[in-house]
Amino acid sequence: MNNDFESTPRWSRRGLLGLLAMPSIGIARTLERSSDPLDAALAALVNDKACPLASVSVLVRRAGHVIYEGQFGRRHIEPDLPVTPDTLFRMASVTKLFVAVAAMRLVDAGMLDLDVDIGKLLGYPLRHSRHPDVPISARLLLTHRSGLSDAGDDYLDARTDLRALGASAWSVHAPGGWFEYANLNFALLAAVLERVTGQRFDRLMQAWVFDPLGIQGGFDPARLQSSQLAQVATLYRKAPSDAGPWDPTGRWHAQADDFSAAPPEPLVRDDTASYEPGSRAALFGPQGRLRTRVRDLGTMMAMLLNGGRHEGQVFLQPQTVRALMSESWRANGLEGADANGDTDGGIFQAWGLGMQHFIDRSRGHWGDRLRPEGGIEAWGHLGFAYGLVSGLLVDPRRGCGIAYAISGTGADPEQNPGTYSSFPTWEERLQALLWARALA
Repeated sequence: MNNDFESTPRWSRRGLLGLLAMPSIGIARTLERSSDPLDAALAALVNDKACPLASVSVLVRRAGHVIYEGQFGRRHIEPDLPVTPDTLFRMASVTKLFVAVAAMRLVDAGMLDLDVDIGKLLGYPLRHSRHPDVPISARLLLTHRSGLSDAGDDYLDARTDLRALGASAWSVHAPGGWFEYANLNFALLAAVLERVTGQRFDRLMQAWVFDPLGIQGGFDPARLQSSQLAQVATLYRKAPSDAGPWDPTGRWHAQADDFSAAPPEPLVRDDTASYEPGSRAALFGPQGRLRTRVRDLGTMMAMLLNGGRHEGQVFLQPQTVRALMSESWRANGLEGADANGDTDGGIFQAWGLGMQHFIDRSRGHWGDRLRPEGGIEAWGHLGFAYGLVSGLLVDPRRGCGIAYAISGTGADPEQNPGTYSSFPTWEERLQALLWARALA
């Protein structure tokens, strides 16, 4: 499946010379800065013959400044178009961090109470089919403790009215304790945001997050400016689908956002009469379909590291940023009936309010460790869908962070695990390179 970890979290669903041969636009910056060893290391990562990548775009921030930004590879193959600082990626589940921030802006504005029964906000009852006496709140959606499971991914279909949510969407666990990462949480959260604002989801995200932060992109590619649409990266795998078969030496197969043959169609008509806020927010993909630049991930990163301020103005209250980065769940390290959540192969060890807490747990091919030697506890979100791999991670204690997007993977992630974490080997290597620069 591919619903943007979206793809239901992680793996349970889940050479510089080569660069020089590519078109000149994407290489000029690299050649100008080729004395930087990080340039060469990232170019080598993209051109690894065993695990090639279609492209990578990265940004590193420290002490209030961007200290590194680079792009390598191609945003589209045949015809070859280079990835640039203005390339937009379908960011998969990093999208959820932006939606969480929108929710918290509404909290700051007094428009959303995270602990109210969302059925009262939506205007229709919404309860766990096995535990109907336990109310579901926005807080439980943000922390993936609502009892929803990704067995409910069918309800992410754009044609489905969320009011029709059935028993198959729920796990056996009661809301409030058990952690289970589920995309459906954010489809429902988006519906809640629509109801409390009276705005369609894409429009409320523009008004409450993108415009105030000066972020490019959006959820409906048909509504992007023509210059932005031309910069959208096509997502690739060296396999027809995530089921394979994979061939690292074979051709790249487009998986999503290939607009070379025809432009995208609008997701919904502009007349508001045809759309009822709170019913079909899943249409826009609040779980993972934001198209934006890595540079814009850097803008979000800067705001979080600056205690909620953007360009001297309060965007989020400082206590709201602290709430986003306050743990609501931590894996107890037990298995089976004694576990307190699903770590999805070790990748999820702790969670805050819409943000993952990386707590530096590691053993062979398992855990959330972010560099070989450990020592980093970060907050942020990851993304994985249709060949796209993304991340936005901040270390508030050190005042630094990293952001990245990979537009295509050439080898099976399940067959190429990391050495000391649950990340695939290419993401583990990329994170190690970026954190080394952030902490240098």
